[in-house]
Amino acid sequence: MTVYFIGAGPGAADLITLRGARLLGSCGVCLYAGSLVPRELLAECPPQARLVDTADLTLDEITEELVRAHAGGQDVARLHSGDPSVFSAVAEQMRRLDAAGVPYEMVPGVPAFAAAAAALGRELTVPTVGQTVVLTRIAQRATPMPPGEDLATLGRSGALLVVHLAARYADRVVAELLPHYGADCPAAVVAYASRPEEVVLRGPLSGIAEQVRAAGVLRTAVIIVGRTLGAEQFPDSYLYSADRDRSTC
Repeated sequence: MTVYFIGAGPGAADLITLRGARLLGSCGVCLYAGSLVPRELLAECPPQARLVDTADLTLDEITEELVRAHAGGQDVARLHSGDPSVFSAVAEQMRRLDAAGVPYEMVPGVPAFAAAAAALGRELTVPTVGQTVVLTRIAQRATPMPPGEDLATLGRSGALLVVHLAARYADRVVAELLPHYGADCPAAVVAYASRPEEVVLRGPLSGIAEQVRAAGVLRTAVIIVGRTLGAEQFPDSYLYSADRDRSTC
């Protein structure tokens, strides 16, 4: 049988993909992180499905559940918040399933940065202002970052940064980025994107950490820093230009 790593989306139950919902409704076992995945999604599971909250399980215990279900002839829905290709710890699980000979598939989901951009009402790539988005995190109380991927190094590019898993350390993020982006660079923090309790904070980089503290935002948030957040004067995209050669379209 098959393990399906399903992106549950950023929080709103109706932001799961049609494919993800269909698979969720067909699997006899569902593993989910209770602290991250909305309970409403579990209503999509078959009535007789075995539901396993992985919030307090180790990686080995999670793997045992997946292998046991496979051995019992059951498909498994392994729900991950956001999209499983980013900061999901799916790679470690797939490595163990490869070793155990258990087949799996990945089902994309709406990532947190996309939901945050929607909450802000912003396109993250704007003509002549910014065409690069960097998704990253910091190493505070987590696996160390590889050499050259610290905020100070990434910030030298001036690209729009989306920093995950860092709301508790907003002061540090600001301190490392100020020399490269400047105090007046637009910044935002979006917590619980797409959920009823969504929190949206906006302001200059120099003051965003203070807003985070005042709002009590500690987790389930992204910090976004870059000029495209405040871009108003920019040329229309060449995609829609009357001068574009459409003979090759």
